[in-house]
Amino acid sequence: MQPSEMVMNPKQVFLSVLIFGVAGLLLFMYLQVWIEEQHTVTREKIQDHITNQNPKFHMSEDPKNKEENLLNSERPIRVFTEKNRSQGEAQVLSRTTGSPTIQLIENHQGSKTLFRKFSEMNWPVDIRPLNKSLVADSKWKRIDATQEKRRSFLQAFCKKYGGVSRPQSHLFHMVSRIYVEDKHKILYCEVPKAGCSNWKRILMVLNGLAPSAYNISHDAVHYGKHLKKLDGFDLKGIYARLNTYTKTVFVRDPMERLVSAFRDKFEHPNSYYHPVFGKAIIKKYRPNACEEELNNGSGVKFKEFIHYLLDSHRPVGMDIHWEKISKLCYPCLIHYDFVGKFETLEEDANYFLQLIGAPKRLKFPNFKDRHSSDKRTNAQVVRQYLKDLTRTERQLIYDFYYLDYLMFNYTTPFL
Repeated sequence: MQPSEMVMNPKQVFLSVLIFGVAGLLLFMYLQVWIEEQHTVTREKIQDHITNQNPKFHMSEDPKNKEENLLNSERPIRVFTEKNRSQGEAQVLSRTTGSPTIQLIENHQGSKTLFRKFSEMNWPVDIRPLNKSLVADSKWKRIDATQEKRRSFLQAFCKKYGGVSRPQSHLFHMVSRIYVEDKHKILYCEVPKAGCSNWKRILMVLNGLAPSAYNISHDAVHYGKHLKKLDGFDLKGIYARLNTYTKTVFVRDPMERLVSAFRDKFEHPNSYYHPVFGKAIIKKYRPNACEEELNNGSGVKFKEFIHYLLDSHRPVGMDIHWEKISKLCYPCLIHYDFVGKFETLEEDANYFLQLIGAPKRLKFPNFKDRHSSDKRTNAQVVRQYLKDLTRTERQLIYDFYYLDYLMFNYTTPFL
């Protein structure tokens, strides 16, 4: 080839520049899309968490039926392996022993009619101003101001990221953790490890089921079936109460709540959590576990528990004691009128009792429900447990509970 033949004419130069330019632009656009997909804190991801319409079903500790469920293979079993997020949960739904109303919604041929009625109902659009006519004492002013800030913060967050005004399915699941007290028109969403045992004692007293919260045992609270839940009503009853009753939820710093759950369920003898969760956790996350450990499931270490929590292929499903609050109470779909915090539990609870006109003598109990000799889980205790984790593991726990941290304005934990 002659040197003169190697020189490109202007047309060839223009085409070459154009081709390289287009290729570079396409590469730049691809990188932008990839970066956006890798970013874990986007509006879309947050909104997907908030409006997730395919919620997991949770296992609960019930000594009356746990052995029957585990041993009788012909009955539906509530312990299941987490599979594909979309297909697996649909299969779980058909196998779980959920509320009869849920089964009616999902399986009955007339479910379309029910969902049409559901869509025509007046879903509570916004929080209502609290009725403060019964609060005469000025000592509550500080607590009231804090409460208004919490309500406004949660409302602003949900308006920014929620993106929807009503859900499209699983109504009965969404309200399955909400307790009803009709006399004082209260709806309380249960968040385990955030004072729920004493709150249920209060509801029992308000219902006239006991004269004092201090006389009600742990078993009566959790296994007595004395209190009504919102999913036990029909659609009309659910919507009437959502729109007219005072709705409250009490939350807790996610990391403290997680450590508290671990201490309660794995550091003390437990005939449900050790054989169901403990055995599965040790089998998968403890190399060279001995036969005794595999047989009884006792002695799960916190690091092993965290590996289970963060595993997308957990050997057993989630549990309400460490499930995210955003998936227990749906705070951006069910607009709570009162947001209490475990960190200020007594003063928040007693102010709420003033608001709803509870008897003056009724005060929120301050005793520890179980393992009373143990030190309460606080920031200092949490630090001791987190020492055994790597920085990456601590970050992943924060990422797991990220939405709860955002919704309820908790500060970044011990990273």
